[in-house]
Amino acid sequence: INGCCGLTRYNNYREWIQFGYSVRPSLRGRGYGTEILRLGIKKAKELDIKKLLLTCKKNNIASQKVIERNNGILEKEISQDGEVYLVYWIYI
Repeated sequence: INGCCGLTRYNNYREWIQFGYSVRPSLRGRGYGTEILRLGIKKAKELDIKKLLLTCKKNNIASQKVIERNNGILEKEISQDGEVYLVYWIYI
């Protein structure tokens, strides 16, 4: 397994859904994250989902780049348990 992803429904109207992904550490930096997210967006579109919610730690530059390459729009920063997270939306 090189990576994985998942969609988690948060409301019954399919207006938005949280998307998560992970890439095997030995394969990071090769574009797999960007491709996983691209395919997740494609699947969300097939399911008639309007937008995706993605978060990452502020110090995770690689994830920020993956999200932004897929048209992620930064909404805000939040602090939780001593960590700062970035909250992004991707409109489909």
